[in-house]
Amino acid sequence: MSRDRQLCQTYPFAGQIRPVAGLAARSVSSGIAWLCAIGFAASATTTSVAGESPQPLAVTEVASGVFVHQGQTGLFTPRNSGDISNCSFVIGKEAVAVIDTCGSYKLGERLLAAIRARTQLPVRYVINTHMHPDHVFGNAAFEAEKPRFTGHKKLARALAARADRYLAANKDLLGPEAFEGTRIIAPDLAVEDKAELDLGERSLVLVARPTAHTDNDLTVLDKETGTLFAGDLLFSVHVPALDGSIRGWLAVLDKLAAEPAARVVPGHGPASMPWPQALEPQKRYLSRVAGEVRAAIKAGRTLADTAKTAGESERGSWQLFDEFNARNVSAAFAELEWE
Repeated sequence: MSRDRQLCQTYPFAGQIRPVAGLAARSVSSGIAWLCAIGFAASATTTSVAGESPQPLAVTEVASGVFVHQGQTGLFTPRNSGDISNCSFVIGKEAVAVIDTCGSYKLGERLLAAIRARTQLPVRYVINTHMHPDHVFGNAAFEAEKPRFTGHKKLARALAARADRYLAANKDLLGPEAFEGTRIIAPDLAVEDKAELDLGERSLVLVARPTAHTDNDLTVLDKETGTLFAGDLLFSVHVPALDGSIRGWLAVLDKLAAEPAARVVPGHGPASMPWPQALEPQKRYLSRVAGEVRAAIKAGRTLADTAKTAGESERGSWQLFDEFNARNVSAAFAELEWE
């Protein structure tokens, strides 16, 4: 019996799961309820084609025991199988933690193959930095490892609210073959504020952030090497994508900049970047959008007019500008017109 079906049958007793220090242990009602409700219709085979082993993803060791796969800068397509974001793993003395799992089940399999090419230690945690499909859709590939799926306290609710749309949209974008096996796994460990996970003589510090890129952003710090995994709180090359609060995002960036780290792994961009200098281009972009949207609102301009002009001076600094900037401006306008 699959883990999800067991959770459906035992859901009334989910509160009996033993918590990890600093974490709320839960098969979150909203997260599990929708998994049961959809009847696992989105589930497909969770094994590779007989006789074939997944090709390990290419990874870079950015610090001792810290490995990052750098995703492509692009949109979901059958050609890239959803390989458009960075996903990582950290190896301790006793166990492994995965930080984001890429954009499809098949990519998750390949990430697991990359881990197994380097260690046979168990995968104890699968940590998702936020709800977006390119960071969570590989989760199911790790289910047989029996990890604790871990995220922000609001992650399960966010996934539940978007499950049908995410699954349908990304199946269309990837195509049936690349999408095969992909489904959403709800977290069973929720970070309420701050938590520390032990991998054996190696600790990861998880912090649930206020609404910024989304309302469920989580950062991870490997204390041993000072490597900060920022998820999509940090974009590089790929223009930032706003799905939360532009004011909140700028405030979180200021707070992050004051926190010590040796390097940062962005959600999109290079495998690692210098800290805190990596934040500056994104802070400039978001500040410019916010400032120009505020000026447009004050001048009585319409949303449609503002979306054509705000942020345009940043066009040459980012890829995928046409795909995301107008959406960012629209989200900022809706937020800032009520200041």
